[in-house]
Amino acid sequence: MRLLPPTQSTTRNSRRLLLPALLVAQLMVILDISAVNVALPDLARDLGISGADIGWTITSYSLVFGSLLLLGGRAADLLGRRRVFLSGLTVFTASSLASALAGSAAVLFAARAGQGVGAAMLSPAALSIIVTAFQGPERTKALGAWGAVGGAGAAIGVLLGGALTELDWRAIFYINLPVGLALAVVAIRVVPADPARPEWRGLDLRGAALATASFAGLVYAISQAAAAGWTSAQTLVIGAAGLAGLAAFAALELRTRKPLLQVRRLTDRAVGGGFVLMLAASAVLFGSFLLASIYMQSVLATSPLETGLAFLPLAIAAGAGAHVGSKLVKRGGVRVPMAGAFAVAASGMLLLSGVDEGGTYLGDVLPGMVVTGLGLGVVLVLVAVAVLTGARDEETGMLSGLNTTGHEIGGSLGVAVLVTIATAGVGADGAAASPGLADGLSDAFLAGSAIATAAGVFALLVLPGAKSFLPKLQTAPSSMPIH
Repeated sequence: MRLLPPTQSTTRNSRRLLLPALLVAQLMVILDISAVNVALPDLARDLGISGADIGWTITSYSLVFGSLLLLGGRAADLLGRRRVFLSGLTVFTASSLASALAGSAAVLFAARAGQGVGAAMLSPAALSIIVTAFQGPERTKALGAWGAVGGAGAAIGVLLGGALTELDWRAIFYINLPVGLALAVVAIRVVPADPARPEWRGLDLRGAALATASFAGLVYAISQAAAAGWTSAQTLVIGAAGLAGLAAFAALELRTRKPLLQVRRLTDRAVGGGFVLMLAASAVLFGSFLLASIYMQSVLATSPLETGLAFLPLAIAAGAGAHVGSKLVKRGGVRVPMAGAFAVAASGMLLLSGVDEGGTYLGDVLPGMVVTGLGLGVVLVLVAVAVLTGARDEETGMLSGLNTTGHEIGGSLGVAVLVTIATAGVGADGAAASPGLADGLSDAFLAGSAIATAAGVFALLVLPGAKSFLPKLQTAPSSMPIH
């Protein structure tokens, strides 16, 4: 399936609106994770959700979102990018309304799962549209903006969530309604029309079912590990079943004529290496974000709104890093700049590991937050460029889904691992005043620094050098071979 060149399918004015519309859609998807984090206490009190179940407000969204991304990406290739984008936007917006109107925990969890379905269609379709609608330097800049949204979106979500929670936690979901409607109107005008009919017969439903169930099991095991225990039967059995399912999925895809995921593409050093590095980058990004939020609210006793404002420098730094990344890749490729960016992120996490009970925001949080955000902003752009450069039109949705899957699975893994380390010395009641919390957070930041360092070494060893990668970056994607 091939989109018409942007100059033929859109007017000059609509071209200007295309990228902002896609970025706002992706930002909306990201915000509904971090913004809800801030509202959890008010939400739980209003709906009578127990402490043991409150985590499902987040998990019901991330579980469905992460497990359906490969299907959503492949659907964009076969059914039409514009069709899948608009369908995902509709499902996400309708589910946001259901979340805002929820009168019980069960209704809220179901509505959040619906948001996850919509996001799994919306996000990879939007990235696929960017890859096919923009070429050459324009595409690098567009991916840089996409990376900035990925890096800064969570921080913006805390700020927005804090402000809206001051009004009512339901406002976090209500705000998606006018945004979703406005995006639909704009998208109908500016997103290039799908030139072919939907190819329903080519959709690998067997592989989709196996991949979805396997990813769901893996995400569930990871997200619940901190509460159930990493060595508990629940974590080990469900996690092992998820990994076994993914192995079976890979074997099935190798024998499928039109697979959900072309497994052989992972042997491409840029694609396979980029996916692994997305896992690491998201683990550090989401983990450090949550750790800093816990430190500020539980140790420094800042309010939700104050915490949100405190994360603005992180959002700015990530945006600046994304801009730098889009410049670096054109001259240095992905290997050396990626390793350097991870080294910067590791340095930032090392600075954050100095937090203690008597610390301050300006002295203990801000410097490390800015340095980490700058490094990760660069990384997120380079990962997207590595995974998607050389993609043919008919596989951009598939690779976009793979890229976003790494983002979600990596984030879930990072949060679970780093929060487990942070709370290891805290009493069973998890009291905020526990003297071991600050020390545990320090250890967790140090572990995040180790992850970033290992990722930098991995980048040097696995990613292709500039001499082999830059020619691919400069060649039209439709002419690139699959290898």
